[in-house]
Amino acid sequence: MDPEIVALAGTAGTTLVGLLTTEAWQRARDGVAALWHRAEPARADAISAELEVTRTDLLAAQSDGDTESRDELGAEWQGRIRRLLAAHPEEARALRALVDELRPLAPDVTSVTQQATASGHARVYQAGRDQHFDRR
Repeated sequence: MDPEIVALAGTAGTTLVGLLTTEAWQRARDGVAALWHRAEPARADAISAELEVTRTDLLAAQSDGDTESRDELGAEWQGRIRRLLAAHPEEARALRALVDELRPLAPDVTSVTQQATASGHARVYQAGRDQHFDRR
């Protein structure tokens, strides 16, 4: 799959889930439902309902102090959006426009995920920002 489409789906999913607990959640829901309505009209109402369920789940998770649900739900919507774009690449332009419209409304959420595997005598150095080494 086109890496640009994968990145767009990732940004869209993260932005969408970030907005579900804000004042702009209805605009985000309507924009995503409109995207599905153009590409797969029979699924548009179900997608809108699923976004409502996602919002309810996310609000419940936040009230319980669950910080992992946002990432899990974001990944779930990234996958759905990626699959939609794989089947309907002509919707990428409309999705980009929607993300550009919604992004300023989204709260700033920084997330860093790192994973590494080392074997033998290998070393792994990971950092979320700058990393400095003093070799002696």
